[in-house]
Amino acid sequence: MNNVKKYFSIRDLENLSGIKAHTIRIWEKRYNLLAPERTATNIRTYSLASLQKLLNITLLYNNGYKISKIAKIPEGELPVVVRELVAQNSTKSHAINAFKLSMINFDVSLFQKTYNSLIAERSFREIFWEVFIPLLNELGLLWQTDTISPSHEHFITNLIKQKIYISTEKIQEMESTRDDKVFVLFLPENEIHEIGLLFVNYELLLRGYKTIYLGQTMPLESLTDLQKYYNNLHFLSYFTVIPTKDGLQQYIEDFNRILSPNGASKLWILGRQTQYLTRDKLPGHIRSFESVEHLSAAL
Repeated sequence: MNNVKKYFSIRDLENLSGIKAHTIRIWEKRYNLLAPERTATNIRTYSLASLQKLLNITLLYNNGYKISKIAKIPEGELPVVVRELVAQNSTKSHAINAFKLSMINFDVSLFQKTYNSLIAERSFREIFWEVFIPLLNELGLLWQTDTISPSHEHFITNLIKQKIYISTEKIQEMESTRDDKVFVLFLPENEIHEIGLLFVNYELLLRGYKTIYLGQTMPLESLTDLQKYYNNLHFLSYFTVIPTKDGLQQYIEDFNRILSPNGASKLWILGRQTQYLTRDKLPGHIRSFESVEHLSAAL
């Protein structure tokens, strides 16, 4: 249990709940909603129980409850009110908060219980779009602000990847129904952020396309073998960190030289690094997409 994060700063609470630190302090002073401990240097610290309480308060607050009304709810009844609200309304916010707590505590059981409650009522695709994507977007911000460590991020993303693998395997049992495109999915050399690419693969299979999934850190030279077997290849990659802003143009030139000197093979790219591309200046056989939604609309 030594690796479980037990105490949090007020900035951690702000990042995890979305409630400003100034507001949290007001709630403490005016309504006694949280009881922070103090370090020897008089810095507030909060327990895991305080974090969980604040996440429950946030859920009610974001669903129209006035903070004065929340403050009157006995502490032991707060989770009950939250569960009643979740039963009546969307489970999205509750699930995201539960997944955050699972991540903070490295708690596989909580992740599985939360996921199982979602999958009982929704499809995997709905869960990914409505819960996992917002959660992953928040993780990026939490990591940047040092609220979570790389170990937290890897823990939760690997659990999400497991769910993608399971759902993908079920679709792979079915024959492809589209033969106008063959998609080859890969990440550039030294790129390891795979969740986006895995989900794109799932979306393509769901639409009946044939996909060849190659995964992380693939040299362009290793992709030439595919051209011996298939026509109308669409190479598809996800640029999260690699190539860097300064290396994007060179990567595109290398793709053209190695895989598509005459423009026959296509390259579709997504990911954070594509923001540095000028889309209308790309050659016709290369397309850049702002998001998975944007790509899905183009299929």
